[in-house]
Amino acid sequence: MSYIKELSWRGMIHDMTPETAVIMEKEMITGYAGFDPTAESLHIGNLVPIMLLVHLQRAGHKPIALVGGATGMIGDPSGKKAERKLLSEDILNKNLAGQRKQLEHFLDFDCGENSAQIVNNYDWFKEMDLLHFLREIGKHLTLNYMMSKDSVKTRIETGISYTEFTYQLVQGYDFVHLNKELNCKLQVGGSDQWGNITTGTELIRRMTGGEAYALTAPLITKADGSKFGKSEGGNIWLDPKLTSPYKFYQYWLNASDEDISKWIRVFSLKSREEIESLEKEHNEAPHMRLLQKSLAEELTIRVHSQDELNKAVAASNILFGKSTKEELVSLDEETLLTVFDGVPQYKLSTEVLGTVDIMSLLAQESQVFASKGEARRMIGSNAVSINKEKINLETNLSTSNLLNDKYLLVQKGKKNYFLLIFS
Repeated sequence: MSYIKELSWRGMIHDMTPETAVIMEKEMITGYAGFDPTAESLHIGNLVPIMLLVHLQRAGHKPIALVGGATGMIGDPSGKKAERKLLSEDILNKNLAGQRKQLEHFLDFDCGENSAQIVNNYDWFKEMDLLHFLREIGKHLTLNYMMSKDSVKTRIETGISYTEFTYQLVQGYDFVHLNKELNCKLQVGGSDQWGNITTGTELIRRMTGGEAYALTAPLITKADGSKFGKSEGGNIWLDPKLTSPYKFYQYWLNASDEDISKWIRVFSLKSREEIESLEKEHNEAPHMRLLQKSLAEELTIRVHSQDELNKAVAASNILFGKSTKEELVSLDEETLLTVFDGVPQYKLSTEVLGTVDIMSLLAQESQVFASKGEARRMIGSNAVSINKEKINLETNLSTSNLLNDKYLLVQKGKKNYFLLIFS
């Protein structure tokens, strides 16, 4: 399927310049998307331009991922109500290194003629002085043209610095440079980037007379009005140190049915036939959440690994489904604490293990139960588990029972969990 047809059925086209579809049917195109290193990791909002590049490569074209060592020093005003905080060069370089590694999870850098490529716009801006920038680039666009861009218009009243005002010129020149040096004819991005991207096509037209095209995808929204890519803890990052694979998996698993029907088209590499078949199955039994599980599994494997998916599924089973002691024991400490973040936790001394009976442990040393009488009744009715195994009034525990040498997981009834932490 052609690039444009593929994006069309997936609902990934918001705008494109005239003749874009025509030129892409006629020849192999080199196209790029830009990623500014404003954080040490990409987040799932960045997956939209990444997927535009992925589909570009799958359709036989050549993708370029531009990491913005130069533009990151300025800050894109698009979608921002206030000036960005400028980052130091050391932080930017650290962020660039992290983002490069993540892009390699999605694009093929060794597949022949259309192998992906990563470039850094700092490489062509580092030697450019202000006079050259003003004479060779700035003179080609009028103030009226630059002020007509949404990224500028929305900030005129609240204030925009000259630095951010010129951002569109810097990004526009990226396109000029790539067009001249690598015959890059297409820039893709989210719809909020349309103004910056078309500044690039206009600069190419005026400076070199070359061919240039633009394509943007709609911004992803959530049906409930909350922001896509955000959770209570902030952004959903691709770096496992910032967002654990478990939380990453849970984000997609907890998507609403309204959202998942759009998201699976945008973020999955499954074919149209596979997705439509999944949708049919999902609609017949929505409670099984087949679409959510399918996308959560696919993205967790791609961003993290099969092993991390297995851990995330095991962790989900522990909290929400039927699970075994073996699955619980298999969790590393970080995943265990992530899963049970927010459940009541009690700190105890390891000395109490083996020296107090089970009722005292759960009602006096900790407050899992309000009294030993309540503990006796619930344990006697087979309603209490420790580390996913039912206990009785004769149960004795020792340090050998501890998870990761520190924890006991107590379950009271079906849904009430408590974490006992020993030291």
